[in-house]
Amino acid sequence: MTRALVFGMGQAGEAVARQLLARGWDVATADDRGGEDAVARASSLGVELAVGPDDAAIDALVAAVDVVFPAPGVPIGHRVITSAHGRGVPVWSEFELVSQWDHPPFVAVTGTNGKTTVCTLVTEMLKAGGRRVVAAGNNELPLVDALADPLDAIVVEASSFRLEFADSFHPTVGTWLNVAEDHLDWHPSMDHYVAAKAKVWMNQTADDTAVANADDPVVMAAAHGLRSRLRTFSLTDAHASAFLDGDNLVVLGEVLVTRDALLRAWPHDVMNALAASLTALAAGADRASCQRVLKEFRGLPHRVELIGDAGGVRFYDDSKATTPASVVTAVSAFDSVVLIAGGRNKGLDLGALAAVADRVRAVVAIGEAAEEVGAAFAGRRPVAMATSMDEAVGLARDQAEPGDAVLLSPGCSSFDWYRNYAERGRDFARAVAELVGAQ
Repeated sequence: MTRALVFGMGQAGEAVARQLLARGWDVATADDRGGEDAVARASSLGVELAVGPDDAAIDALVAAVDVVFPAPGVPIGHRVITSAHGRGVPVWSEFELVSQWDHPPFVAVTGTNGKTTVCTLVTEMLKAGGRRVVAAGNNELPLVDALADPLDAIVVEASSFRLEFADSFHPTVGTWLNVAEDHLDWHPSMDHYVAAKAKVWMNQTADDTAVANADDPVVMAAAHGLRSRLRTFSLTDAHASAFLDGDNLVVLGEVLVTRDALLRAWPHDVMNALAASLTALAAGADRASCQRVLKEFRGLPHRVELIGDAGGVRFYDDSKATTPASVVTAVSAFDSVVLIAGGRNKGLDLGALAAVADRVRAVVAIGEAAEEVGAAFAGRRPVAMATSMDEAVGLARDQAEPGDAVLLSPGCSSFDWYRNYAERGRDFARAVAELVGAQ
């Protein structure tokens, strides 16, 4: 009987443990913090949970198993991972696990920004053409659970955490959207982060398709010498497989849709549309289905989402923006912004936010990283500090002028004030609704 240690009993850890038990594995579970949810998950599976094991206890747990499955949030320097490496015990993510089992073709999307949006578009494009497909991975459906139903394909949101420990993962279509500083509180270096992303193409063959951002030099450097067929997308390069030509989105030599036909057509929306179309077509979608989905897509929550309008000032929730690069992208879509930014920094250089200072009227800094946000704009734009979301929204409204956008685009994680970015976005929407209702 194969023995496994599942370390971290969140949603992904529970799913891995459940699927291993169903296949006859002997499973041990552990969690640094425990908590009611983790204990309840372990109890529901009939396994004992080791809570907060010290180094010696972790070493003993690792020594007793054949494979270690760390949760995505367990950093690479954690004792459970270093202990496994030191003992020659394999460390797998669920990507590696499902690669060992029978599975439908994978369509994988990685990148610093835009993964969920592109996965959603690709999934809907394939569904519109009658394909049986789900999106799984870095979302509410763990990849190990996606194997339960007969499918034509699984669209996989491939984070660097999961790719890092997946040496056999083989998508028939692998898409890399972009790369920017992120998760340097997990990866020891930027090179390490990029190398993990590049695993999306590592096992592809000449029968597979790699989709790459022609405007990103790091992505294109990684695409050099691939065995798979390469398709590229670009906002400017007419030699790319998909590109923007004036008002036309040209995909594989023909106009797919016009920019005016998109309900959202900021530059990053166009890039997502080009990438998704190339990916879906390579996975078997038809052009008509791609056209229909692009024309109907309104965007996802917490991604530059319009939530209110008062006195000529529009309020946008971009709580999903947890890196400086994603803030720069969002701010660049507007002419004049009052920016609400801050939270818990992920080891990134928030000074990069200054790149869009010319589009920012004023800044409201929040959370643990408020001082870092303020330093990025010091001497360039007015900065106010807020100790709550209500105060932040009020200060932003006071600074805004008609025609401005008040943009919550934090550039940081939410874990100082909130459980996740969605909760942060909902609190922002509540504060805006109360402010607008009071006027």
